[in-house]
Amino acid sequence: METDHKLVLPVIDLANFPKELEKLAAAATGLGCFRIVNHGMSPMLTEEMKIVTRSLFKLPAEARRRSVNDKIHGGGYISLSELRFLEAFSIYDASSMTDIHTFCSLLNTTTQQREIISAYIEKLHDVVVNVARKVAESIGYILADFSFDEWPCLARLNFFNFKVEEDIGCIGVPAHTDSGFLSVLQEDVCVGGLEIMNSHGNFAPIDPVPGTLIVNIGDVGKVWSNGRLQNAKHRVICKEAKSRISINMFLLAAKDDKVETEAIFVDSEHPRIYQTFILSEYRKLRDTSGFRAGEILPLL
Repeated sequence: METDHKLVLPVIDLANFPKELEKLAAAATGLGCFRIVNHGMSPMLTEEMKIVTRSLFKLPAEARRRSVNDKIHGGGYISLSELRFLEAFSIYDASSMTDIHTFCSLLNTTTQQREIISAYIEKLHDVVVNVARKVAESIGYILADFSFDEWPCLARLNFFNFKVEEDIGCIGVPAHTDSGFLSVLQEDVCVGGLEIMNSHGNFAPIDPVPGTLIVNIGDVGKVWSNGRLQNAKHRVICKEAKSRISINMFLLAAKDDKVETEAIFVDSEHPRIYQTFILSEYRKLRDTSGFRAGEILPLL
């Protein structure tokens, strides 16, 4: 729904299933973006994680760079030299407690920080898997012999370094789609900036809503469903001369990194649209080509 050029995202109540399945299907196959409530993330834990995240970006530059991780293209530490306003930490694989503890050790976090990061990431992983399961169910996928639990997840802690009035209107993150199956975002409830492409092909701002999380369907989700799920195009714009924190978790692809359409979505009326590909190679192709908003998918 659009109001005064702003976009109001559909809200899915995770405590109201299966009644919400039809509403979820409409959101996931339409806009490709929605909010979730009753997700199980406690307000105290999300606030503690926000405080910890800010503290990590106050570490000396040399210490921040220790978290560089070459396991995944685009993973590890992203410095302000790579993107003008965005600095970020990545944890791969965030579904692995070993990787979470390795990340904490590299940054020499305190015991309390480690406990908060571990608890937050573990809980957010539960939310991601739960949402992915419900999205699949909403478009008719039978989950009896299938699970998203083993799919790798990438957690990303984002710090937008907006400082002065001249920054207002500048792009913090250019227009893109997420490359994985879906992402779950904890936005900054104090500072907006996220914009979603609406049904008219225009970017529309959305206001932060405390207590909710935002879900974006990604490129893998679109391919996996043979085009039924829609990958949401979005970007971040500076709205205020204030720093901004957000935390994402991306459900990537199957453990073998292979992306392919599920057979259930292919029949005589719905022929296979995409060829099978390797996600890590696709991510590199997106970056090297500069086409990061799903433009490469029609070529697959």
